[in-house]
Amino acid sequence: MSEYPKFKRECALEIEQMGDDPELARVTRSWMDRANRAKYSYHFEWMGRPIIQYPQDVLAVQEIIWSIKPDLIIETGIAHGGSLIFSASMLELSAMAGGPQDAQVLGIDIDIRAHNRSAIEAHPMARRISMIEGSSIAPEVVAEVSAKTAGKKSVLVLLDSNHTHDHVLAELDAYARLASIGSYCVVFDTVIEDMPDDTFADRPWRRGNNAKTAVWEFLKLHPEFEVDKSIQHKLLITVAPDGYLKRVS
Repeated sequence: MSEYPKFKRECALEIEQMGDDPELARVTRSWMDRANRAKYSYHFEWMGRPIIQYPQDVLAVQEIIWSIKPDLIIETGIAHGGSLIFSASMLELSAMAGGPQDAQVLGIDIDIRAHNRSAIEAHPMARRISMIEGSSIAPEVVAEVSAKTAGKKSVLVLLDSNHTHDHVLAELDAYARLASIGSYCVVFDTVIEDMPDDTFADRPWRRGNNAKTAVWEFLKLHPEFEVDKSIQHKLLITVAPDGYLKRVS
């Protein structure tokens, strides 16, 4: 066995051990609850745009993109556009390394604010980005997005908009099927189910009504997807526990 596969095998064993360590899980959860009081995930940017993600999840998505080399990434939720810029930049690097040369990222948001749209459209990565303004679960939007997958060999789906159970479940029903076999549908903010009850007093989502409960319901009827536990065990700090759904069939 050459050195790299040997290294990867050792890493896999260490990651499994971390995932089985209840004390590590406890201190990680404690750290996250404390850091989230200061809106930890809001403080990072990608190429000059706020990304509003944990750096750990950004790195995980980078690994997925490099591995599957998608020619289309579908993202629900745009906000300041940092995630679109990130995805586009990864597609640019993938193209430089022999990946699809015309790969694109498609963002959907119910409200693309003018200043955010202008900043995204003026960005050097803009040539790989297109956007749709409208509800991600509106039939006409779902139809438009589905049409853009025609002829695509590898599609990655990232869901990060409204985090209520019903909305996320509707997004999963609409978009998970567009993920290619071997690719992923990543559902962000499943961590809401694990956070203190008073964390989201001003939002409609909460424990019992969030992205993770939607994932659990979705998986009951969709054996073609499995939770890739190795990712959350590797990251430890993640907003998407049980949210890295790999399409296996």
